[in-house]
Amino acid sequence: MNMPTFTRRRGAGKAPGANGNASVTYDEHHDESRRAQRRADRWLTTGTALMGTFIFGFIGLPFFLRGVWLQRKAQRDGLSVRPIIVTLIGYLVILDAFLNSIGWVLDLFASHTLVTRVFFTAWGNFVDAGYFWHYNELGIGGAGAPGEKGWEVALILTVFPMRVAAAIAFLQMKRWGHQWLIVTCWFGVVIWIGYVVNMTMYADVRFDGVVLPVTGWWLYDIFYITPFLAIPYLHTVNREIFSD
Repeated sequence: MNMPTFTRRRGAGKAPGANGNASVTYDEHHDESRRAQRRADRWLTTGTALMGTFIFGFIGLPFFLRGVWLQRKAQRDGLSVRPIIVTLIGYLVILDAFLNSIGWVLDLFASHTLVTRVFFTAWGNFVDAGYFWHYNELGIGGAGAPGEKGWEVALILTVFPMRVAAAIAFLQMKRWGHQWLIVTCWFGVVIWIGYVVNMTMYADVRFDGVVLPVTGWWLYDIFYITPFLAIPYLHTVNREIFSD
């Protein structure tokens, strides 16, 4: 007797469908996997966006962790969703680009706003007096160090948009996203070296009279190092899991 598919699904065994259902068709499995991935991505994207604003970072973290949990649950249920390491690297790169962009965009284009003046001068007093020294006294407002302005313009208009675009394609398992994420992560090495040298040249200004001079310098370094920790994985990953 040929039982209807929906009847057999209730008591069947394990995989490939959600909840270990073995009787689903390929199309059903594919649709169920897409719904599970989208549900996880909604939480992951919301959490990353909130964390990328600085102010709502603590609110965004539970959203992000909820998305990771949904992704792992979908994997345990046997659905064909994105590998968890690809998810973490992609969203980490997007978060890094957002955090850097929002800080420097505010300094470059909204330096006269009250929140920016309070945030950056307070930040300068705490770890980096470069944001406090001659604030709003250049032709372009914000931090008074010319080297700082050069990095802001170059990275806001080029590298950070490229990193976000590459990370989105990487999360969609596109091969060009994987290739460009490698390129932009190596850009991260260039950024780190250039920015550390720029800070060191102004060390007498940046780290004199602040709350955390040396510790603040290391906080900057660690913050910029994290994005290119993904480089070894990106160079060794099986490229066949990405599509054209």
